[in-house]
Amino acid sequence: MLGGNVFGWTLDEANSFRILDAAFDAGLTFIDTADIYSTWVPGHAGGESETIIGKWFAQTGKREQVTIATKVGMDMGGEKKGLAAKYMEQAVEDSLRRLQTDHIDLYQSHQDDAGVPLEETLGAFDAMIKRGKVRFIGASNYSGARLKAAMETSQRNGLAGYQTLQPQYNMMEREPYESEMAPVALQYGLGVIPYYSLASGFLTGKYRSEADLEGKARGGGVKKYLNDHGRRVLAALDVVAKEYGSTPARVALAWLMTRPGIVAPISSATTTDHVKDLVEATKLELAQDAVEVLTTASTRASSPAV
Repeated sequence: MLGGNVFGWTLDEANSFRILDAAFDAGLTFIDTADIYSTWVPGHAGGESETIIGKWFAQTGKREQVTIATKVGMDMGGEKKGLAAKYMEQAVEDSLRRLQTDHIDLYQSHQDDAGVPLEETLGAFDAMIKRGKVRFIGASNYSGARLKAAMETSQRNGLAGYQTLQPQYNMMEREPYESEMAPVALQYGLGVIPYYSLASGFLTGKYRSEADLEGKARGGGVKKYLNDHGRRVLAALDVVAKEYGSTPARVALAWLMTRPGIVAPISSATTTDHVKDLVEATKLELAQDAVEVLTTASTRASSPAV
């Protein structure tokens, strides 16, 4: 699944179009974005990624050949945040306008909103589906307990239920997904689409010292991995990548795709070489011994290897 967080952030419109073209041509037609991308950039108000994708749809006419996922709920500034029904009704229209489409294939709660009853949030989603604005719904950044409560609420009230879960999950960040969320996702048959699949680029192997982080937009998010555990994971990736004539990025994604419940890891791309890595990862089938090497290396001392 192609991550859209870089569109309008580290990639301008022209380069975003280039990546979207390359991904589409390679068969990567599932794109994930969010209304909040990229409010963290000075001068941005949010919606920049959706706007670029919408312009690409309009220019190429490829909307019906792409599955588009976006999200709602993060703080966009002012009163534009949360999962109250009234705000969600406004937010979905804003996203539809920016994406230049009449429906969203997968609309996700970007984070839990404990201040709003689950019945209200799920009722709002249900209404969107009935009006044809949204096809399916998903949850992101929910705890296992709240995800279970949401699923029970949908079933109890006859409301649309979450079909997907988008957690942070990769070889460097296996918890709390494995212990808290995976059991719920498997119980309800949710498709898991993890974000930060390459740990902000760390698992590509390009960041091995603090010097490698200088001037990098994601440097701050990667620095925490420059430790013994991170080096152990990279060493295992190097070994398996060499064995398969592959790259650490492809191997890390292939490992993710062997994990229970994972249906489509999300990863962004800023070059056509990155796009090639994403495509080739889907073709890489790891033998069980390679999976075990990677699983053992990425298991922290306090966690059991599963």
